[in-house]
Amino acid sequence: MKIVVIGGTGLIGSKTVERLRQKGHEVIAASPNSGVNTITGEGLAAALEGAEVVLDLANSPSFEDKAVLEFFEISGRNLLAAEKIAGVKHHIALSVVGTERLQDSGYFRGKLAQEKLIKASGIPYTIVHSTQFMEFLNGIAQSGTIGQTVRLSPAFVQPIASDDVADAMADVALSAPANATIEISGPERARLSELVARYLKAIKDPRIVEADPEAKYFGVRLNDQSLVSDDNPRLGSITFEQWFAKSAQPK
Repeated sequence: MKIVVIGGTGLIGSKTVERLRQKGHEVIAASPNSGVNTITGEGLAAALEGAEVVLDLANSPSFEDKAVLEFFEISGRNLLAAEKIAGVKHHIALSVVGTERLQDSGYFRGKLAQEKLIKASGIPYTIVHSTQFMEFLNGIAQSGTIGQTVRLSPAFVQPIASDDVADAMADVALSAPANATIEISGPERARLSELVARYLKAIKDPRIVEADPEAKYFGVRLNDQSLVSDDNPRLGSITFEQWFAKSAQPK
């Protein structure tokens, strides 16, 4: 089977491409660097020719509100239109648990716009809502840092390792379209402030984490339901300690 992975050279994309190729499928890792651009349309038709499944794992290069919305709307329209012409049988997109609850954030408004385009396209689809990736813990710490203090919400999170995400995406690619949203999540629930404090301690970072219920997460005030899945998610198997031991130690 021919499978096209948009964003196939990124964190999740590269791991997903590897898994699908190991199973014997023809996989195109599509990105602007490989001559496939969903914003301009360059290379899309050629990449999608003969493809049965498309995974959209691309992310906006800018997190500015207007730019994010434009990226997901333009990219989504171009990709779905090209898929219709190519006769693609299954469109899969990776999105975020809590997207519909976090609409005070421009990023999540962009993701919701992308999801609406998919549902209206007429192409059989599966939308995968994932909790935050463990690989983003450093970026989350940076987002809350002022001087030597990191102010973060104590809301619950249930982060998932990128290897578990890639396993799930590969499985979805080889399954029938759900025509629905499914959720994936890490195996352990923890408070965001406490988890980042554990991470910083593990990498011997001297910054101090302060739990602040008013601290915003990329522009949104969180509660204990904002970033966790209660919708019978597929659970990953990699714990924070296992992930850190394998991949997060300073090089």
